[in-house]
Amino acid sequence: MRRGSFLTLCLWAGFAFLYLPIIVLIVYSFNASRLVAVWGGWSVKWYGELFRDPQVLGAASMSLQIAAISATVAVVIGGLAGYVLSRFGRFRGRTGFSTMLTAPLVMPEVITGLSLLMLFIAMEGLVGWPAGRGMTTVIIAHITFAAAYVAVVVRSRVAGLDRALEEAAMDLGARPLTVLRRITLPMLMPGLLSGWLLAFTLSLDDLVIASFVTGPGATTLPMLIFSKVRLGVSPDINALATLIVAVVASGVLLSGWIMLRTERRHARQVRAAFRREGAMDGN
Repeated sequence: MRRGSFLTLCLWAGFAFLYLPIIVLIVYSFNASRLVAVWGGWSVKWYGELFRDPQVLGAASMSLQIAAISATVAVVIGGLAGYVLSRFGRFRGRTGFSTMLTAPLVMPEVITGLSLLMLFIAMEGLVGWPAGRGMTTVIIAHITFAAAYVAVVVRSRVAGLDRALEEAAMDLGARPLTVLRRITLPMLMPGLLSGWLLAFTLSLDDLVIASFVTGPGATTLPMLIFSKVRLGVSPDINALATLIVAVVASGVLLSGWIMLRTERRHARQVRAAFRREGAMDGN
């Protein structure tokens, strides 16, 4: 077997290993039978059952709200942290700051969830906030670990930026805030968007940490799915998983299109700026 054929075979084997279970799950979400492992023909009745279940709809709505809020705040915190670590060089406390920022990446989720639970209990006893465990505590917990992932993404993106563009803009008279708004942020946008999507997915997928810091009336979708799976997988769970796959795939495709469009537009703006600068030098 030639080397190219072997690499192609390995590639397709890897794709099959990753995506074949998802394809099987999607197919069985259209199973008419009540038994998951027995094919009973094509049907969409389990999607109808899913949308008539208020418990699932409530858990999905809460998970989406938590994921959107925590991802947005995590992008702000993690984006600033990643930018500082990449651009500000050596400063007092940098090593400790970097270590504390990356700790949630390597810390077991059980330890993180337990430590946050103890923190919330202590804060409630000292200052009376947060009062009990619920949506607020889950959002804070998700921001805590999601910001670390965003910082890693943004830091790598900042390290790969061409600082000559920012320096050229300042040479042409642009103020630092103008350079940040017109040059730096557009170049960082793909990293910020990738970080937001990563934080959103991590929050939407979290089960262990949310189980520690949540309370009655704040059941997230992963917790609901886990409780249902413990009683046996039913076709409506397959339908729910298929919808989640569709939403995530749509988000990835949309973000890829937005990032590609943003990079192309920014490249056109940079080329136009350099042409104007060349024309000014010629005059």
